[in-house]
Amino acid sequence: MVANDTNEVSTNGQMVEESNGNPSKMVTALKLVAASAFLTSAASLYAANGSTLASGNSPVGLEHRRLASVEVGDSIPSYMQPLMKDLEERKKLMEETPPEEVKYWFEYTGPLQKYFYRYSKSRQKADYFEGRDDSGVLSERFVEEAGGGEYYTDFLTDANVPENEISSHARLLENCLAMGNPTRPSTGKGTLWNDWFGSKKSPVGSTDRCRILFTMNTVGAGRGTTMLWETNPPRPHSDGPKPWISEQETAATHIQRNLEEIDAMCATGQIAARLQVLVCEPIPALWTEWMDSLLVNCGGKAGPLDQDKKSVEERPSPVQVVVVAGASTADTCHDQKSGFMEKRMQDLVIAPPYLSGDKKSKDPTVKTTHRDLVSSDDHDMYVAFKWSSLVSTRSVNAFVQASADLAAAAASPNNQKAAKPEKNADGVTVSISNSPSSPFLIPSFVRVSYVSEENSKVAKWRMHGDFFHPAAWEVCKDSFDMTWVPDSLSGAGGVNGICNSSAARKSKDCGQWWVYMAEEQMSVTPEVYANEATPPIVQGGSNNIWMATERQRRELVKQMVCKKEEKDECGQQAQAVIPLGDLESFFINFTPNTALGKQHIKGRRPGYSREKEREMDREKVRERKQLKGQEDIEKALFDYTVYPAALFHKDATIKAVRARDAVVTKSPDKEAIGPQTVKSSYYDVTITKPREATLAWCQAISRNGLCTLYADYFRTSSDVRCLEACGMMKNFGTVKN
Repeated sequence: MVANDTNEVSTNGQMVEESNGNPSKMVTALKLVAASAFLTSAASLYAANGSTLASGNSPVGLEHRRLASVEVGDSIPSYMQPLMKDLEERKKLMEETPPEEVKYWFEYTGPLQKYFYRYSKSRQKADYFEGRDDSGVLSERFVEEAGGGEYYTDFLTDANVPENEISSHARLLENCLAMGNPTRPSTGKGTLWNDWFGSKKSPVGSTDRCRILFTMNTVGAGRGTTMLWETNPPRPHSDGPKPWISEQETAATHIQRNLEEIDAMCATGQIAARLQVLVCEPIPALWTEWMDSLLVNCGGKAGPLDQDKKSVEERPSPVQVVVVAGASTADTCHDQKSGFMEKRMQDLVIAPPYLSGDKKSKDPTVKTTHRDLVSSDDHDMYVAFKWSSLVSTRSVNAFVQASADLAAAAASPNNQKAAKPEKNADGVTVSISNSPSSPFLIPSFVRVSYVSEENSKVAKWRMHGDFFHPAAWEVCKDSFDMTWVPDSLSGAGGVNGICNSSAARKSKDCGQWWVYMAEEQMSVTPEVYANEATPPIVQGGSNNIWMATERQRRELVKQMVCKKEEKDECGQQAQAVIPLGDLESFFINFTPNTALGKQHIKGRRPGYSREKEREMDREKVRERKQLKGQEDIEKALFDYTVYPAALFHKDATIKAVRARDAVVTKSPDKEAIGPQTVKSSYYDVTITKPREATLAWCQAISRNGLCTLYADYFRTSSDVRCLEACGMMKNFGTVKN
């Protein structure tokens, strides 16, 4: 790095200097855009042509038609018909099966899936296991096609949307525009936008799109012990069957799946995606062209890479490769414990004005990072992720809907007096408002992993069927609490609170249950050290995948500038939350699936807030000799964290139920076990046989993210059967029921 008063950005070999005046205090730590940012894609072309994808000529830009919320009432929309048929089949299965033959897994009626884990050269066939992944988590292992899953692909690409259902299908776009940048892009003939998206109309009839910047951290990507960029990329769009490749063999397969997911988002007609790839050193142009060729619907060019055509450096591309380290910092950048790349990614995406050394600029709407960087353009939403985290349309849709829900709660007239002490406070209800003292909540993600086929103890996992079920390892039951946020339901048309409208439930308790991350997520080495060096921007969030809308980015910038100036009142730090009714959409598949079975560092593991209690529990087990001669079981219980997705959902629901039960029970019996007044209709039962079909049906809807995808139906219809599963029932059911 060069510690002087200029930012030097290398763009396709040409040096550009930008004077900043006096040296900044942050120069040595923040020259992310300086001295070493080689843009091996077509960044300079955008500057030369004056044609960017992100900005328009006026702050108003394109006229946009806001879709009105349509109350569903008693009608059943077309997209719900398959689910209604599924409910009938579930009921028929229960009714026609003799009681003695009914099995608990009848609740999970998904198709049998195959997981190929090894190729036998001698037999010339692949070995596989067969089972059902009922978790609802979107994974690279069990969901072959990109697009966020079958439900999301069908719903967002449906070309024959009935007029009265357009608002439902346009939710993703409407929410994104409401939470995004008010400056809209120029879309006329001759613009880059028109060249890329002009001929592709959205199924919802809009010419505007949600502009999303994807920023990918590639540190640690390799093929075995070889750095990925020193190998050749796979051939895209090739014919014939693809050879089986182990999940651990190369990062290329995981990067390819992420690129396919991003391309599928552009194919919906509602998203315009740009990809910024962060690397420590310049990479071969062949890799940049490969990435570009996989983003055809986003503006890339398909075809064999050896064809005679303009290279990616000679034409506009949705891909930009940024080298974020110089000769003196390359080794630090490659060190996964340093947190170097995590810091660079935060600085590029959030872009606080003081990074450039401009002490006077405080406007959060103005980015002072180098203009050749695509991250300096106007975007509606930002997705920052590591190459091993699976992004998808489902996770993006879930995030913008949850963000709109929280914005609706903050704007609700009922919550504007939230700064005053609450009457009859129950310990779980949290009102948020536009007041600076109000909690600043941002939806966040948790990574989950399946069992690796290279795990030495995999046979034990297979015996219990967990081979098909993902689990978290960075959180546990003690990592979170539950909170009820009143009025946190947004309808169609963007940030449009429905709790005060005619479409609201006829109940004073309108809102959602949220998982409130009470601890920081604790990974294993080396990432745990990187997180200490560079904490996530959201308390309780993840550095491996996080998102922010433009509205949230500006609020984060305001806080950063305030803290930089060492002011006393800068508002509350952003806090990670997850909606209970769409929990699985925030579980992100760690695609190499090697995380489970790794031991945490003592003092740096989930549940650290109850570390002493855990050690006491372990000592009691030793004293009672309950696990005598079973040291492996003791280690598994206390030294390793394997937190299945289904258990996370159950624990979160039970925590919410017990919190309400403690409030509404007037004379609690201290010796009683279990709920006394309020119970969960699904979890608070003695399982001697499968539950009634409707309850299992609602849980499947929630697990698959349909409470959010079909939000118009589940929030505004008269069908209240799935309120608990969708996290919208404050008091759940009563014990007498």
